[in-house]
Amino acid sequence: MDMKEQKNDFGVGSVEQNIIRMAVPMTVAQILNLLYNMVDRMYIGHIPGASSLALTGVGITFPIISMITAFANLFGMGGAPLCSMARGRRDYDAAKRYMQNAFWMLFAAGVVLTVTGYVIEKPLLYALGASSVTYPYASSYLRIYLLGNMFVMVGIGMNPFINAQGFGTMGMVTVGLGALVNIILDPLFIFVFHMGVEGAAIATIIAQFLSALWVLFFLTGEKPDLRLKICWRKPEFTVVKEIVSLGLSNFFMLFTNSLVQVVCNRQLQLYGGDLYVGVMTVLISVRDVATMVVNGITSGAQPVISFNYGAQKKDRVKQGIRFMVTICIIYTCLMWIMTLTFPEAFIRLFNSDAELVAAAVPSMHLYFFGFCFMALQFTGQASFQALGEAKYAIFFSIFRKVIIVVPLTILLPMIPALGLNGVFIAEPVSNLVGGCASFFTMLYVVWFHKLKED
Repeated sequence: MDMKEQKNDFGVGSVEQNIIRMAVPMTVAQILNLLYNMVDRMYIGHIPGASSLALTGVGITFPIISMITAFANLFGMGGAPLCSMARGRRDYDAAKRYMQNAFWMLFAAGVVLTVTGYVIEKPLLYALGASSVTYPYASSYLRIYLLGNMFVMVGIGMNPFINAQGFGTMGMVTVGLGALVNIILDPLFIFVFHMGVEGAAIATIIAQFLSALWVLFFLTGEKPDLRLKICWRKPEFTVVKEIVSLGLSNFFMLFTNSLVQVVCNRQLQLYGGDLYVGVMTVLISVRDVATMVVNGITSGAQPVISFNYGAQKKDRVKQGIRFMVTICIIYTCLMWIMTLTFPEAFIRLFNSDAELVAAAVPSMHLYFFGFCFMALQFTGQASFQALGEAKYAIFFSIFRKVIIVVPLTILLPMIPALGLNGVFIAEPVSNLVGGCASFFTMLYVVWFHKLKED
């Protein structure tokens, strides 16, 4: 075993330290990743004379952007755990095949999504809740963003293969490079060149291009154990099927987020108008901030858990799951307290309009109630995915959003005592029911059966 392999062997040393070593840079990467869209929202929300409408318009594009990210995760987050398990078994040929096949599927999906996006852009935006007032902002942002689809696919989809090999810091640099460029270019294009939402979109795709370039530069270089070869190879159906089967859980998680966003926007437009569509845009932005550490911890734990499962080290797998769950629950409890105590501080990060802030504060109290139960959903999902339990991961991705949130978002506002508030109450109810269902099923299937000592 060479020194490079020994260094990235998650089967030795403290499980907790291995997770922290991966989770810290990946949490920083989550923070930086948010900056891609967060910086856009922050600056767009402060455009003179059009802040609320511009923010609402861009918010309408979120389901589409989530769908693009969903396809990137379908192949990236589907292939990376399989790659980690293969590394744990010391089957490097299989690990390379997972990476190569994921790359070409990401490339193909990027082309298809770009063409489809341009064809259906206008009817799609109106279906997502755009009005004649907000459509110009949504369209201006989306049409430029679609040009960067290929960069999104490669940057987001292939970065997990850097992390899967133990290079968490390099994965962080991938995201950090793009975020830094976006932070610098956004105010320049939006305010100095007076390009508005178009400037924000241009800054984003330039940043995404540089991130994708860095991923390809690293994965084709000398440092990683598994090197990406940029040469055409016919995709292997059996390998692609494995990747898609496991990646569907992440895909459906983002897909159902998009579905919920669509339903919420339609309901909010019906019961509250553009103002409350803007409120939901802000609350989703705050939720993204609040969950970034959880995402970082679960993302950092997955390659460690997958590697040890592939190496048949069940005690270390249990240690990893236990540590991940404990940290995530403590953190989400703290975030719930902070959103209750300082709601305006979070809201004003994205918009300072007095009317919107006044409407958003009580809505935030409802939306984030019982936020700690979301940790159960995240850790249950992460455990299923890390161990290759695709059917459970997929089911619980769909269960919380499609079976719980969507019907409640439609039905609760019909109750006279709730009205508009029903849209915001649907989220905490789903966190409680869906989170507990996912977590306790994980304990039963994984802890007491899959990891049972022989």
